[in-house]
Amino acid sequence: MTKFSTRRFDHNTVQALINRGYSEPLAHALSARGVKSPEDMNYDLHNMLAPDQLLNCEAAGAHLADAIQAQKKIMIIGDYDCDGATSVSLARLGLRALGAKNVDYLIPDREKDGYGLSTPLVKRAAERKPDLIITVDNGISSYDAVEYAKSLGIDVIVTDHHLPGSRVPDTLIVNPNQHGDTFPSKSLAGVGVMFYVLLATRAELRKRNAFAGGKQPNLLNFIDLVSLGTVADVVPLDRNNRILVSKGLERMREGRMQPGISALLTKSRKNTLFLNASDLGFLIGPRINAAGRLDSIELGVECLCTSDYGHALDIADQLESFNKKRRSIEDDMQAEALIETQTIAVGETNSIAIKGDNWHSGVVGIVASRIKEKTYRPTIAFAPSEENGVQYLKGSGRSIPGIHLRDVLDLVDKRNPGMIVKFGGHAMAAGLTIHADKFELFKEAFEVAITDTAQPGAFEKNVLTDGELSAGDFNAELVREIRSNVWGQGFTEPLFANHFRVLSQKILKDQHLKLVLETDGRTLNAIWFRRRREIPENVHLAYKLDLNEWAGRTSVQLIVESMEDEVDDWGA
Repeated sequence: MTKFSTRRFDHNTVQALINRGYSEPLAHALSARGVKSPEDMNYDLHNMLAPDQLLNCEAAGAHLADAIQAQKKIMIIGDYDCDGATSVSLARLGLRALGAKNVDYLIPDREKDGYGLSTPLVKRAAERKPDLIITVDNGISSYDAVEYAKSLGIDVIVTDHHLPGSRVPDTLIVNPNQHGDTFPSKSLAGVGVMFYVLLATRAELRKRNAFAGGKQPNLLNFIDLVSLGTVADVVPLDRNNRILVSKGLERMREGRMQPGISALLTKSRKNTLFLNASDLGFLIGPRINAAGRLDSIELGVECLCTSDYGHALDIADQLESFNKKRRSIEDDMQAEALIETQTIAVGETNSIAIKGDNWHSGVVGIVASRIKEKTYRPTIAFAPSEENGVQYLKGSGRSIPGIHLRDVLDLVDKRNPGMIVKFGGHAMAAGLTIHADKFELFKEAFEVAITDTAQPGAFEKNVLTDGELSAGDFNAELVREIRSNVWGQGFTEPLFANHFRVLSQKILKDQHLKLVLETDGRTLNAIWFRRRREIPENVHLAYKLDLNEWAGRTSVQLIVESMEDEVDDWGA
């Protein structure tokens, strides 16, 4: 059953924001998201947390400055998602801008290498004879790989943001989530950590008078990459991350961005003047990720790194093709998954673990996300994999509030040694590999661990809203005011809820529900994406505000998210 509740807000903060010019609905929403004063919404760069607050950041900067001045060969080891691609691109472009002459990179193959720095990957890297390896968006769990690299005489710096296990590599680590780090923001993406390391490197080189004529490289030239990777990795947008994202969006709207990002925006037919954070997550991120899911993320890196716009357009065409193929594969896999979940009765299970004999390991995360949304249960989707003749299942999981997915997998691993080959991730998303013949045992163990660790009421869907809007609030000015802000994970776009009478409804292309609604004498158009069933005449709906621009006319449109008192129907 879905229930709505209204977010709490501070009346004094709301009034202070209104006095500063914010509309009342937006002021309520900002206060409810932890904004304490109008100053919290000041995203000037001088409000960004300083690099010297991040443990080992200055030491890493000094280490990289040494390598740059000694003209050592630096090898960047990345990851095969958008955060990994932007991190590699940022490190590659940033180190070159700071004077590094010999910068290479290597990204693991999703099927052959698995995630992150591994011993086989170090062997491949060693063939290119690097003096220094720097990991981006990975490495915090790569103890054995780091030891192997050191045995070959290769220095290693780990930059990462993932949660550490009980054992971490014995090397220089920059990670806000490592033990002993008091950095106020634990939500930096991998690309954000690398940006901080570059800032520290530039500061160190500046101390050494390394820049001719005193003119130092402007690292803000790469802030668009930081913005893209931060949004695409769905890390919480605390104030520090909102500053990074805001500055990236600001420059992109001004046309100051990497040619590759500009090309991808062109292919998605997005006017950069109206670019917002969600566009990075829904338009650009998936096109970069598609390469990593179906082929090699190196194509995405080359798109982000090229200085030739024409070449960027050619690569963007290839990425577009991969994205279309990914969507087709995803649709087929999701259809199979939904058929399987229809056999499960509502309330019969607290978790979903599914597999497909022909599923693609690069797309299971998206399928898990869709099933999680449909069932409101932590979900892991598995695809078959083979390594050295051994059959495995590679899974990607998504969770719901109140259930920490990585901790659940850790509990399963402790209770069932050897069942999980490897795992890692966060509270809301995680990945793992299991032996193919252990699927049913894992499914049972996963259910037990979820049940044992779930917080009370975790499986009752409670939708937090920002309350009702009055008829006069449905105007383009409010929509534009909302759009002008940075929204994302942990700082979600305002979600309002009103009681409506349904005047008409129609299912479009068996995919989406188009509605005409009435509330308080105001008639409004609405769309409910991926909704294939009609709704009652009188309903309580939660929705976001949008603008529909057609034939030179602009009107407010509602994007419906959920309906109160609806009993879950997993086949809907």
